[in-house]
Amino acid sequence: MEFPSTIRRQIYRPVTSSLFCSLLVLFLQTCRGSSSDSPYLVGLGSYDITGPAADVNMMGYANTQQIASGLHFRLQARAFIVAEPKGNRVAFVNLDACMASQIVTIKVIERLKSRYGDLYNEQNVAISGTHTHAGPGGYLQYIIYIITSFGFVRQSFDVIVDGIEKAIVEAHENLRPGSIFVNKGELLDAGVNRSPSAYLNNPAEERKKHKYDVDKEMTLLKFVDSKWGPVGSFNWFATHGTSMSRTNSLVSGDNKGAAARFMEDWFKHKANEEIDSARDLFDASSDENGLPRRVSNIISQIDQNYDVLKQRASSFQASGGRTVARYFSATRHVRSVFRQGTRPKFVSAFCQSNCGDVSPNVLGAFCIDTGLPCDFNHSTCNGKNELCYGRGPGYPDEFESTRIIGDRQYRKAVDLFNTATQQIKGRVEYRHAFIDMSQLEVSVPSNGAGQEVVRTCPAAMGFAFAAGTTDGPGAFDFKQGDDKGNPFWRLVRNLLKTPTKEQEDCHHPKPILLDTGEMKEPYDWAPSILPIQIIQIGQMVILCVPGEFTTMAGRRLRDAVRTVLISSGNGEFGDDLHIVIAGLSNSYSQYVTTYEEYLIQRYEGASTLYGPHTLDAYIQEFKKLAAALAGGQRVPPGPQPPDLLDKQISLLPPVIVDATPFGVKFGDISTDIPQNSTFSRGSIVTATFWSACPRNDLFTEGTFALVEFLEGRDTWVPAYDDDDFCVRFKWSRPSKFSTRSHATIEWRIPETAVLGVYRIRHFGASKSLLGSIKHFTGASSAFVVVG
Repeated sequence: MEFPSTIRRQIYRPVTSSLFCSLLVLFLQTCRGSSSDSPYLVGLGSYDITGPAADVNMMGYANTQQIASGLHFRLQARAFIVAEPKGNRVAFVNLDACMASQIVTIKVIERLKSRYGDLYNEQNVAISGTHTHAGPGGYLQYIIYIITSFGFVRQSFDVIVDGIEKAIVEAHENLRPGSIFVNKGELLDAGVNRSPSAYLNNPAEERKKHKYDVDKEMTLLKFVDSKWGPVGSFNWFATHGTSMSRTNSLVSGDNKGAAARFMEDWFKHKANEEIDSARDLFDASSDENGLPRRVSNIISQIDQNYDVLKQRASSFQASGGRTVARYFSATRHVRSVFRQGTRPKFVSAFCQSNCGDVSPNVLGAFCIDTGLPCDFNHSTCNGKNELCYGRGPGYPDEFESTRIIGDRQYRKAVDLFNTATQQIKGRVEYRHAFIDMSQLEVSVPSNGAGQEVVRTCPAAMGFAFAAGTTDGPGAFDFKQGDDKGNPFWRLVRNLLKTPTKEQEDCHHPKPILLDTGEMKEPYDWAPSILPIQIIQIGQMVILCVPGEFTTMAGRRLRDAVRTVLISSGNGEFGDDLHIVIAGLSNSYSQYVTTYEEYLIQRYEGASTLYGPHTLDAYIQEFKKLAAALAGGQRVPPGPQPPDLLDKQISLLPPVIVDATPFGVKFGDISTDIPQNSTFSRGSIVTATFWSACPRNDLFTEGTFALVEFLEGRDTWVPAYDDDDFCVRFKWSRPSKFSTRSHATIEWRIPETAVLGVYRIRHFGASKSLLGSIKHFTGASSAFVVVG
């Protein structure tokens, strides 16, 4: 789904008519769906966290060859704040990033405390990742998660911290009386279980309680401002951010980021229709009243004589590169002009849940050599895991698979949004604690009667971890379901750290490949101290977990918390209680499987860091939080996690200098669009420019790539940019260490594109040998879209 930005875009002039403003408010309020009082203060915000679109390894697949070289679309931090008018408040942030990071969380909280005092802290702020595998890495503090990015990447880290802070600040400044509604429903075709053999090891009587081997339910919160009507929605649904493959090099929010784009654009399109209706009532057909005018209002004025349009286009040849001010890109960013006076922008987030064993590649896993299904237990093809790949619904086009899975989530969210009538009522509360998962005593049922006390283990990763998954297979001779290991890789492992007998026994039956919890040089390889958190907004409870729970592990955690809340809540919690898991929150510690799934040692079990009783430990500690929440007691904060920022090592070389051939300027066209070209909707238009490394300036809240529409005779207005699903920005060097580079911009013309004259523009920033940064732009020759 792609609404044209030319229709979405608005060129605003001061609105002087109070009557029109009143009509506008009236029309926007009609989409609330339910009238209500305003029990809460509600605020939403978002900010660009795209990060370096070149040279940096992507976080997720641990593939050293997957280096960013452009943009599919931009990444965002999206936040909501809910506050009692004279009481507690909570802030929840959803990141288009692989996961949250402990050091990011620490620094965000420090910034919020310096700005707001104790109003926002580690207790009431939650930060959760969508789990896209197509975002820049290097922003976590533990070594195992930054090896493939050549250590810490300060640019990745800074843009995420800045973006989270700015999203929360915007939400805080937007706080107004409002209401919240909740809705949930089944989405059947956006996820399949990628480790069904492990799932089948769960008790049969437990599996019989559930219709599917993955969670199909989406839960959505709808936020309604008392004045402006709906201002956003957040939903939780479990499916991996792996529609984009391990060979993709374009920064992307994957299927959840796409769904968020689609829904935000849907609402803006809907709001524009409401504005049109209000304008029609006000008889604002001319511009004399100072009302906004949009491209959609002048479609009828476009000359449909294509010869005339071609003649117009022929008068605009490639502009050549020129120097511009740094802010110029941001002023041309399409979504920067969506503000409707004081009305807050609509924010829609698609959050991750217990996605540990859930793949968006819903067609199944097949061998790339034979086309046959992969081995059921080990996901291999003739014994090789490298040949087994999951297929998305757009196979073999991963971009199309991303669009389809994103579209399915978006459409379900719109349905839930439009039909949400159950209002959230009740107190705002939260509980948070740090736990040392490396040595936690856990009480579990014994083989006979009663309970026995077991322990979690220092972190370690099994051999099957290196096999990867059907979403992104590993290399060499590793395979999923390996509970033995092999002598060669044990020798390699021992060069780093030989696990003790005690450690091996603790993790049994996992054969240890990397004893990360006991590797401390030059600093910690894996986390030991982790945050757990419960957020309550009335009858909505969010369990924030620092990892990826599998389907059944998530179900057990939710059920355990539900039982405690209902039994201990003195009637506060009943059948209308909604509990969701917010995965990859506040820190990251890989996977959490059930005990039975752990025994199978698929990828998820081998990546369950703290041994077979990891899930039992989480359930035990979350039950304590839930009891304290229901009973109004405080909980001990627990041991503080380390701040390792000062110890970080970065081996990523900086940009030294950018250059162009003699006589060529940055921004000059390298490969132009042919003169007098016409294109139909659905076609691809491409232009290539002489460019510079995108790391010189991230163009945060701006754009590298822009499609412009000719309005009238000589006015070019923004139509689509690198935050649109239909525009791709690709950056390349002729060789690894070359100082020269190209930017190729591709526009896939949407079926909804307005007919008329267009051109493609590029923005960039070059670095001189002395280190100064100069911003530039250039434009292609114009062309005609004829339908």
